[in-house]
Amino acid sequence: MSRSIALILLCFSFAGSSLAQAPSGGRMITFPTHTEALDNGLETIVISMPGSGLVSFWVIVRTGSRDEFEPGHTGFAHFFEHMMFRGTERYPADLYNEILTEIGASRNAYTTDDLTAYHVSIAAEDLALVMDLESDRFKNLAYAEDVFRTEAGAVYGEYRKNVTNPFFAIYEGIMTTAFDAHTYGHTTMGFEEDIAAMPTMYDYSLSFFSRYYRPENVILLVVGDVEAAPTMDLVREYYADWEPGYVAPQIPVEPEQTEEKHVEVSYAGRTLPMLALAYKFDAFDPNNRLRVAADLLTEMAFGSTSDLYRKLVLDEQVVEFLAADAARNRDPGLLDLYTRVKDPERVDDVLEAIDATITTFTETLVDEADLTALKSRLRYGFLMGLETPDAVAGGLARIVAITGGIEAVDALYAAYETITPEDVREAARHYLDPNRRTVGVLRAEQ
Repeated sequence: MSRSIALILLCFSFAGSSLAQAPSGGRMITFPTHTEALDNGLETIVISMPGSGLVSFWVIVRTGSRDEFEPGHTGFAHFFEHMMFRGTERYPADLYNEILTEIGASRNAYTTDDLTAYHVSIAAEDLALVMDLESDRFKNLAYAEDVFRTEAGAVYGEYRKNVTNPFFAIYEGIMTTAFDAHTYGHTTMGFEEDIAAMPTMYDYSLSFFSRYYRPENVILLVVGDVEAAPTMDLVREYYADWEPGYVAPQIPVEPEQTEEKHVEVSYAGRTLPMLALAYKFDAFDPNNRLRVAADLLTEMAFGSTSDLYRKLVLDEQVVEFLAADAARNRDPGLLDLYTRVKDPERVDDVLEAIDATITTFTETLVDEADLTALKSRLRYGFLMGLETPDAVAGGLARIVAITGGIEAVDALYAAYETITPEDVREAARHYLDPNRRTVGVLRAEQ
């Protein structure tokens, strides 16, 4: 799964008013946690949730499409999400799948710009077996060239399917236009010409796997009915012999954007017009006060309880949806806003309404009580998501990948508590500058 369509549809939905009792301060993850690294660099985070009998086992590779810096070779992070299920000499794909089916495991994987994650939900008693299976494929993945070509062709088929979706089409147009140098300029799927040529790149695929699928670039996240000491004994048993050898990618630095960019996307199918705004944004950092304030700004200005949402979606019903995301990225990325306009003649009107909202937030202070309530809703929403082992692991995976641990969670929510209305206004002035944005419009071909 890529970040593309998911981000377009992402919109905070912290509704309700009975949140005043949400806790503030202290640790966000109250379960016992243990972090330990092996000599080969593999880090393991164990979060104990006793009593459920369940375990969520995540292997987080800190490589995504961001790491595809070599021209002509985009799409390989996503390709390996597929290829990792092709099996090894010891556990061929059919046997791997048969074993997991027999134990009732639920497994999946996804790729984004900053990570690739593989996860299995199991009964706690099967953890050793799953570590055996997972460590084997990460250490010993093997595939013949004909198998590689088949899977590469399947990935190209997935791209061709995705590009028929208008959400993906405008997202791809925005990313390619917004970035001139950084690898965030291509989607997780990659550039089409690279994906089409992928079947000829067998040797390169071996190099990609050898450089990035190494213990120093991987974090195991084990959440559920486990204890730290026996879990780490299993990690040492199955992963200690994994040889290091990670080679860091040479990511180009994106130059400062000094003027507004525009992209028109022509869509071959039937669709209403879509409008996207993407503002250059800082990398995720709980110590960056403006970056933290921008999370609150995004919800207050564009979220489902905002005045703009009420105006465009509910009252005037001029757009189908309004979705905004202050993206958490390892490198400077985008704060983006997407909408689909019901009346093709009113795209400019919607843009004007968005700009008027931005002006309001750059000139006036938000209400202190509203800001306090939002902080409580954010904290409450996070805590309510910690109900199951898989929910905990899934909610933490991205922060673990981009920061290398879970410490940033406590730092982030502590930082939220310190944000003032003045900080929100300053964040609007800093980030929502039209000279820092890319404006994209998708329209159906006439």
